[in-house]
Amino acid sequence: MDFAGTWHIYEMELWDEDYFNMEVQAYIKIKPANRGCFQFGLVSGEIDGRIVNYADGKRFEFTWEGNDECEPASGSGWIKIKEKDVLEREFRFHYGDRSIFLVRRTE
Repeated sequence: MDFAGTWHIYEMELWDEDYFNMEVQAYIKIKPANRGCFQFGLVSGEIDGRIVNYADGKRFEFTWEGNDECEPASGSGWIKIKEKDVLEREFRFHYGDRSIFLVRRTE
């Protein structure tokens, strides 16, 4: 699977690097079974997704459930390949913010 691996977030549309790396190096980890986990800033959770084919390529579409500053949170998003070892991603909070960000493969 092209999306499997650990990816570090290096750019976010809504939040700066001081926020998204405040506790740990911001990341998303996707396992071959289309499940995984993530953390950026004080937001963390587990993801459950699937690969969807579009005319312009494949996307990994997912839902997530976790915490935002210790409060329950959930949402959805997608990831697509931008270039080798770089993904573009949209992350959405249910009834809240949405942000585009970029990640690089680390393993």
